[in-house]
Amino acid sequence: MIDINEDICLRAKELIDISCFEGITFGFAESLTGGSISSAVVNIPGASNAFKGSVVSYTNEIKENVLGVPSELIRIYNEVSDECAKAMAEGAFSVLGVDLAVSVTGIAGPTGELPGKPVGTVYMGYCCRKTADSGITSGSVRLNFEGDRKTVRDNTVLAALSCAISLIKDGRL
Repeated sequence: MIDINEDICLRAKELIDISCFEGITFGFAESLTGGSISSAVVNIPGASNAFKGSVVSYTNEIKENVLGVPSELIRIYNEVSDECAKAMAEGAFSVLGVDLAVSVTGIAGPTGELPGKPVGTVYMGYCCRKTADSGITSGSVRLNFEGDRKTVRDNTVLAALSCAISLIKDGRL
């Protein structure tokens, strides 16, 4: 059985390979993962052919001032929400000038749970260029992971890499 670290490496390599093959650039906006998604990607030789960068937006100040997430959005929905994840991805898409951006925000634990959002709650957003009509599309999804802080973060890294791969394979780009 492949452990999660090996799976992360395999997914990162797959993302680089498919992005290079398709001529797609990508980047991330990371909160709870603190740069771990980007780290997994840059461990792969050739990453610079498709990976343009990442914004580690661990605080709301960075989400707002760098990614352009409206403070009102965070005030109404909070930083652990579909709305914030989507806005983070849209901000990374714009700031990084990529074809695809994936964002993650959530509660890795062991504390920090919010009403209706226990430890392990993660929101993943995406924003990508649609080749069919030159427009963009964005959205988000809620994920729930069990385990300690490291397990939640590792599973989030794997999910973000898998999301990027799926968006490319499904022809959304």
